[in-house]
Amino acid sequence: MADGILIYGSYGYTGALIVNLAVARGITPVLAGRNPVKLEAQGRETGLAVRTFGLDDPAAVDTGLSGMQAVIHCAGPFSHTAQAMAEGCLRNGVHYLDITGEISVFEAMAALDAQAREAGIMIMPGVGFDVVPSDCLALHLKEQLPSATQLSLAFHSSGSPSHGTASTMVENIPHGGCIRRDGEIVKVPGAYKVRDIDFGGKTKTCMTIPWGDVSTAFHSTGIPNIEVYMSAPAGLRIFAKLSRFIGGLLAAGPVQRFLLSRIPPGGPDAQELAQGYTQLWGEVSDAEGNTAEARIKTPQGYSLTADTAVLIAQKVLAGNAAAGFQTPARAYGADLILEAQGTERH
Repeated sequence: MADGILIYGSYGYTGALIVNLAVARGITPVLAGRNPVKLEAQGRETGLAVRTFGLDDPAAVDTGLSGMQAVIHCAGPFSHTAQAMAEGCLRNGVHYLDITGEISVFEAMAALDAQAREAGIMIMPGVGFDVVPSDCLALHLKEQLPSATQLSLAFHSSGSPSHGTASTMVENIPHGGCIRRDGEIVKVPGAYKVRDIDFGGKTKTCMTIPWGDVSTAFHSTGIPNIEVYMSAPAGLRIFAKLSRFIGGLLAAGPVQRFLLSRIPPGGPDAQELAQGYTQLWGEVSDAEGNTAEARIKTPQGYSLTADTAVLIAQKVLAGNAAAGFQTPARAYGADLILEAQGTERH
């Protein structure tokens, strides 16, 4: 018997990690996606039920979601897929979780708040590395300095991205960056700011990126000015700055197809997952010059994504799901990240 949770995009790199961990923790999900060959192979391997459907047919989505309590949506880029799945969840009274990191998706899901409340479902995008640890760090800092008006977050990760993550990055390169200024999301050039950040014994040169917390941290904390940084080698920083001048070229169809074709399939191997790590840093300040600073260290980002996605799914299946648009920290508190295995906050 299934536990009433459907994992869509279950055969993708991150989706498969989530499936395997869910089963290890005693959950029996239904596997779903639009590729019948990959889906049926995964179903045979795991012994789990499968449902094949695309997201371009609302009737097929409704059939696919039938009888489900929640969905973990893992099929990106979410800017192309999230809306259709979320609307299906609204029609069918199914809680919506996804693993996006895209600002536009977070804002689109936030716009469904009233509909979600009326339907009695929770819509929570970003239940993975994007944005659980950073969202929890932001709320923790806000609790340390309630008067905070400025929030800066940064992360440094070991290892390489998966095919899906890299594809989303390629699609977003031409569009520059984003920060939040006086409560509004503002577009800025690529690598708008560069600074050295101490992650706790390791100082890395970081650049601003359009990370999901530009959206979610505001919903979680109310802090009106937010910047997010990522450690970046010199070559990547130069490329990001060049995108200011050649963004149109990078956005062209042939260039996008070429760049996407160069991305290898899959993602980090088992050794990278086991030995990898992510370090996060955050700082808040207020108008009087008061500051608070904190750091979090977690397992490798994809391992953490599987952990937090299943952790939140377990809470939802247990009936702990507030209706409406929610962020991880707003729904479950700043200490949610400490429930993930191998996580430390300083």
